[in-house]
Amino acid sequence: MTVYEAELVVDRRESAADGVLALTLRHPLGEDLPAWEPGAHVDVVLGPELERQYSLCGDPADRSVWRIAVLREPAGRGGSTHVHEQLRQGAKVRVRGPRNHFRLESAPRYRFVAGGIGITPILPMLAAAEAAGAEWTLLYGGRTRNSIAFTEELGRYGERVTVSPQDENGLLDLGSVLDDLPEGTLVYCCGPGPLLDAVEERCPAERLRVERFSPRAREAGENGEFEVELAQSGRTVRVAPDVSVLDAVRAAGVEVLFSCTEGTCGTCETDVLDGTPDHRDSVLSAEEQQSGETMMICVSRCRGKKLVLDL
Repeated sequence: MTVYEAELVVDRRESAADGVLALTLRHPLGEDLPAWEPGAHVDVVLGPELERQYSLCGDPADRSVWRIAVLREPAGRGGSTHVHEQLRQGAKVRVRGPRNHFRLESAPRYRFVAGGIGITPILPMLAAAEAAGAEWTLLYGGRTRNSIAFTEELGRYGERVTVSPQDENGLLDLGSVLDDLPEGTLVYCCGPGPLLDAVEERCPAERLRVERFSPRAREAGENGEFEVELAQSGRTVRVAPDVSVLDAVRAAGVEVLFSCTEGTCGTCETDVLDGTPDHRDSVLSAEEQQSGETMMICVSRCRGKKLVLDL
């Protein structure tokens, strides 16, 4: 499948909260951008070896622009600092996508939970749920009131939105929205790892949909050696215990798309034609992992001696 990639122009920069910068991106020739649905993200190529994923948080009906929001993290790996300091008005940046591993499924009612910059994929979900006539609420937390982004936009939803700064109220009262869920309710959550862990502890897995910005904590599994047959090229490569499938495939001269190398962005998702993957990603749902139809080759491995991949 061909992935859209283009150099877009920073059309507008605006502060969404303390430390949060919202960027509106457009095509330099005014062309429409690809359609997307709530939950989608794009890859932003900031420089050599510097690529980040940001959720689209604008209006899916407006094909003229894409909007992203970036939290400045001084102790991060440099991506957010680059965005805040280098992507000035009129600057150009290469963007690829969109992709969506956090789709809003149809339901009569929703409970949305967001922490910090995790509000970005949730924003368009609220508008979609509203347009569909679904019953919904949002519980949204952040460190301080001034650090909580897009509160003005959220204000139009009234009492369905509960904004709870941690320095005023402590940790989010998850029980108030997750206990005794009505039949047919889906829970969507995005934010820091500890928040997602807490939500997963008290919400039935079949009701919950999450998106993680950092890998899920996992016990280290054994890394055995195995083979990967590349169905399209007819080649077979050996994957050593200390080498990822991604690195082994690239070392064999096969070009594949990848980005985070942590199993969180979904860029390297690859179809599995035969064999059983040892899933170690933080993207696929339990059901998707159980099906074994695809895998994230940057972190996942093989339960056995051989995989056949559609590469």
